[in-house]
Amino acid sequence: MPYLLARLLARFTLLSSWATPVIVVVVVFATSWPLMTLAEPAENAIVEAGNYWWYFVVTASTVGYGDHYPTTALGHVVGTYIIVGGIATLTTVFTKLASVLEKAKGRRIQGGITVTASDHVVVLGYTPGRTDRIIGQLLAEDCGKLVLCAWDDVSTHPMPEQLVDFVRGDLTEEDVLRRAGVERAHAVLIDARDDNEALAIAVTVDHVNPETHVVVALRDMARTSLLHYVSSRVHCVQWHTPRMLIEELTSPGIAEVYSELMTHGGASTYTITLPESADPVLVEHCQTALGRRHGATLLAARADGRLIVNPDWQTKLPPGAVLYYISPHRLTTTEITRLLHD
Repeated sequence: MPYLLARLLARFTLLSSWATPVIVVVVVFATSWPLMTLAEPAENAIVEAGNYWWYFVVTASTVGYGDHYPTTALGHVVGTYIIVGGIATLTTVFTKLASVLEKAKGRRIQGGITVTASDHVVVLGYTPGRTDRIIGQLLAEDCGKLVLCAWDDVSTHPMPEQLVDFVRGDLTEEDVLRRAGVERAHAVLIDARDDNEALAIAVTVDHVNPETHVVVALRDMARTSLLHYVSSRVHCVQWHTPRMLIEELTSPGIAEVYSELMTHGGASTYTITLPESADPVLVEHCQTALGRRHGATLLAARADGRLIVNPDWQTKLPPGAVLYYISPHRLTTTEITRLLHD
């Protein structure tokens, strides 16, 4: 019987299927029970159906509690047969499991997976160093699940040590973006190799998920109007400002705020120094006075050689402190002095 089992296993091992260990267990159980019934006396409780399946499980798994056991020499032979069959079964299970894990690891490294996550962030495009820094900052800010989707020329996962899924393929193909879960993503960053490529990718992204928040890194911001033809939900950011890309990705609309601050004719940022003749003043007084009189907002202050961004309202600013503020126009020293004495 062991010889026949070995021959049977030799054939089954050619099969790459979870059915192999199942077949082995069924064959061993179906053949060993009748043999055990013939080998053991009727008074041995091991031959009863309610006991034999338990004896078979603990013996085949090599646990062996010893609550039921054969008492005859032939019964011991049948028990040995069960042990061999159990070891063979466990071997096929572990071999198959190792194969599955190795295959899954290979697919992850080579970008062949299909992402099942939702409400995640997808980064389309990979530039060595640059993309690593962007993803590192996104991970540091806990932006949720991240998926990197790159062209075929990136043959393996460029950052396998990170908790980032990797998908590889043509970024202008719908099926590739769907493997990256773009249709379920809450934000997509397009960081392409050039602006024409970025436009082509944006068209595909809008087709797959017209509702997601899309941020595009552009080298020529004059191309922004072309991207807006694709969708008004597309937000364009200068390619050489990766930090701005991250801020726009995590806080939609922030890039437009910065753009407005840098546009002539809108509100802008200015600085002014508190007169040396002035008394120390609370940030609270500066904020309320600037807002009520001039529609301005204090952003930061530099006092005693230290820059304080978004200072606490109870912070006291000494004479000579530098104020950084947003205002429709630049304030004069006279206006500031008048405000402080109101």
